[in-house]
Amino acid sequence: MKNKQSSPSNNEEEKLESKLFDLSRVSHTRAGGKKLRFRAVIIVGNKKGKVGLGVASGLDVAQAIEKATFQAKKNLIEVPIVEGTIPHEVSAKFGPAKVLLKPQRKNRGLVAGGTVRVICQLAGIKDISSKILSKTSNKLNNARATILALKKLKIKKQK
Repeated sequence: MKNKQSSPSNNEEEKLESKLFDLSRVSHTRAGGKKLRFRAVIIVGNKKGKVGLGVASGLDVAQAIEKATFQAKKNLIEVPIVEGTIPHEVSAKFGPAKVLLKPQRKNRGLVAGGTVRVICQLAGIKDISSKILSKTSNKLNNARATILALKKLKIKKQK
């Protein structure tokens, strides 16, 4: 029985699409000198309502990407999608980053900039309008604010 239950989760993992969102070289100074590492930001989604964000650093690029992908798969969230868009308007703040997401009519497309666009595409949202309300251009904070906004979404139960 365990094999039958574990295979759907394996199939889900295979269907997840990942995108390298940001890759940066970070260093900190120690007594022996500067220590270089790489930080990777990965976004994964199945284009059917699940999306996750992972951030990790490693000694080389491959290690950082592998660790970030693992984190993103671990941090998957469920996004309620109604007719290709979100159920209601929502905003969120993470650090200095503020994001506003609005539902759109059918066939209007993704009216969203860089960070929000990538996350919404991987989540499977087809029609949405968004605005980054803060002055920060930090990709990671904007991504985390978008994920936070998507977490706030609730769907009304019909009686």
